[in-house]
Amino acid sequence: MHGNQPRTITPDDLPEVITRYLTAHRAHDTGTAITTFTDDATVIDDGNTYRGSAAIEQWLDRSATEFTYTIHLTNAQEADTAHYIATHHLEGNFPGGTIDLRYRFTLRDDLIEHLSIEP
Repeated sequence: MHGNQPRTITPDDLPEVITRYLTAHRAHDTGTAITTFTDDATVIDDGNTYRGSAAIEQWLDRSATEFTYTIHLTNAQEADTAHYIATHHLEGNFPGGTIDLRYRFTLRDDLIEHLSIEP
């Protein structure tokens, strides 16, 4: 992550915009979640790239209804003031049933410019 070794932080130390996104995403609140992204943001999830507000909103709507799962934040890291990782443990009715995913955030102007979700 840009040459900086991430350091572990408490979930409470994540920037407010990340916490707002994660809370909205868990609640399947697409309207709130989309406000946390820049207009030109990109999201990479499950091998697909979503660019811009309209594509990200469609991704949020689909991800909220595709599977039923629980999600728990298990770790938070900061590489620098613009790069964070939030690791989540998911259990649900998706293939495999459980997975730990790293949500890698890049921030710009107090909004999410880039989000990459990967095992």
